[in-house]
Amino acid sequence: MASKSRSNTPASRAAAKSAARKTSLRKAAAKAIAEAPAKPNARKALVSTGRAAPASKRPKQRVAISHLNEEDFKTDGLRAYAAYRDLGIADATHGLARAHVIRLLPPCNPKEVSKLHTHDVEFQMVYVLKGWVKTYMDGVGESMMKQGSAWTQPPKIRHMILDYSDDVELLEVILPADFKTLELTA
Repeated sequence: MASKSRSNTPASRAAAKSAARKTSLRKAAAKAIAEAPAKPNARKALVSTGRAAPASKRPKQRVAISHLNEEDFKTDGLRAYAAYRDLGIADATHGLARAHVIRLLPPCNPKEVSKLHTHDVEFQMVYVLKGWVKTYMDGVGESMMKQGSAWTQPPKIRHMILDYSDDVELLEVILPADFKTLELTA
């Protein structure tokens, strides 16, 4: 009878032990899965370790669609030297956010527009759609923002408009939709 040839080198014995361990672990895992009680929806059982859910739930948000209509620009907003086109975000989000297009009315009168103020907001972002606007923000100084420029204004940062072009249009996004503005004297 012919005998089978076996390798008894340390490397081959280690490889055999490793393969046996992997097989044993796979069998143990398969057995644990098979014996575990079935959960109808395991995803719902997961608990997020991230940000806590808000205490009060807002109503479900709606889709907001806004098409350009020149008649939508109103001059009854925050500033007398601006026309605002509301994009319907405040209604659709039940006050979570506001978005509007702002046209600063020409000509710029620095005595009227250059008033230092703050907004009590959680988030504010401005994007220049057309033209240019020169701003001042505490900690930043004067900045020239032109078409394509964007910036955020942290909550309650002291800022003002210094000058703007006759054709300037801005997109502004603010959270929450309703907020207080405080005019500063110095």
